[in-house]
Amino acid sequence: MPHYASGCPSFARSAVSRRQMLRAGAVGALGLGLPGLLAADESRQQTGIVPRADHCIIIFLNGGPSHLDMWDMKPEGPSDSRGEFKPIASSLPGVQMSEHLPKLSQQMHRASLVRSMHHTVNNSHAAAVYVSMTGHDRGEFGGGFLPTDNPTPGAVLTRLRPTPADVVPHACLPYKTKEGAKGPPQPGFWGGWLGRNFDPRWILKDPNADDFSVPEFTLKQGIDSDRMVSRSSLLNQLNTNLANGPGRSPLDAMSRFQQQALDILVSPTVQSAFRIEQEKDAVRDTYGRNIYGQSVLLARRLLEAGTRLVTVSWAPDANATWDTHGANFSKLKTSLLPQFDAAAAALIEDLVDRGMLDRTLVAILGDFGRTPKINANAGRDHWNFCYSIMLAGGGIRPGWVHGASDKSGAYPADNPTAPADILATIYRLLGVDHQMELYDRFRRPHQIVSRGNVVPGLLA
Repeated sequence: MPHYASGCPSFARSAVSRRQMLRAGAVGALGLGLPGLLAADESRQQTGIVPRADHCIIIFLNGGPSHLDMWDMKPEGPSDSRGEFKPIASSLPGVQMSEHLPKLSQQMHRASLVRSMHHTVNNSHAAAVYVSMTGHDRGEFGGGFLPTDNPTPGAVLTRLRPTPADVVPHACLPYKTKEGAKGPPQPGFWGGWLGRNFDPRWILKDPNADDFSVPEFTLKQGIDSDRMVSRSSLLNQLNTNLANGPGRSPLDAMSRFQQQALDILVSPTVQSAFRIEQEKDAVRDTYGRNIYGQSVLLARRLLEAGTRLVTVSWAPDANATWDTHGANFSKLKTSLLPQFDAAAAALIEDLVDRGMLDRTLVAILGDFGRTPKINANAGRDHWNFCYSIMLAGGGIRPGWVHGASDKSGAYPADNPTAPADILATIYRLLGVDHQMELYDRFRRPHQIVSRGNVVPGLLA
């Protein structure tokens, strides 16, 4: 049995009917297996779509990565736009990538590049992150997150494809990325109108630190799991008695969030996922011994523990990493691209080795690209009119380039694609109808993604 199937507890405690058992035997030879069958049944009941992926990792390159210096290079383009880096061949014949992405370039036969991304936001990182993570383009309206925002994909999946009670449903790490060093947390990563119970579980410690731990998911010293279960049982009994009494008690029942927090605290599978020091040194080295590489590795461990979606936001604030208005080439060459190259390539290779890639969707996204023309500070400025993203696994077409930019990388020349289309495609692969209406706490209907369309060419 593949490592992925044996390591994921999401379906182990599901009730299995005789008919499901018979069907499982019938489809076993096709490679679906009982866990996949139960996941497909659950999602079909909710959305009518059979999922091709059960889990997802979003690596969000926060700040606007330069498509022209990464995966849509223009070596024959104008001298004031083509940049300093040389293109190299990838594992997909005819497709070149930056010389500073040597490891990721050798994963191209397993991935799809989209080179014709665009949206309307060019000034505000917050607004660009919001459209990229939700598919809802509201122009330059930035600021912090609001309760009326559209939900992040992890929140939608928590609502429509719930995990067992003792599993972290979706998580975000290693930062609540701010809009500037002192700005508010960016929108696009939250539960929005679905409610606070659908916010991610934030993991804001450095997994690369020797003393890494997640205190909010760890029992305090002197309190073992039996004692915590006893406390939970007593509180449940109290709430039940109060709920059955006259009037409406403020302790009507434990919230889903509270109950799940207790379940996670006593879950050995989740606790084990956070013990990243148990990984072999060689594996940790491959991902990169830095906060981002180890965050991507921790994301993989959480998926093995049953988490549906993990987002890695690659910046403490929107101006700190990929926002290369100055010294674009030195920043990319010395730190950004080597760290990203190691982590992203290691993740894809690791998922293949563990038998997980077929059912795990990897989405490498960003808020926008960078200007074709290099500015006076050897940097590139914001450019929303054309940029690139990368997708792999989980039903994505391998070895494919969707769309194209013009000769200077300034505008889409073929198959222009919006974030709403990418979100619609991601939802489809995860078994969700992006046009489905969900309700906020005031019973008002909202479409998950209102204007996007699934991109058929990206589907395997």
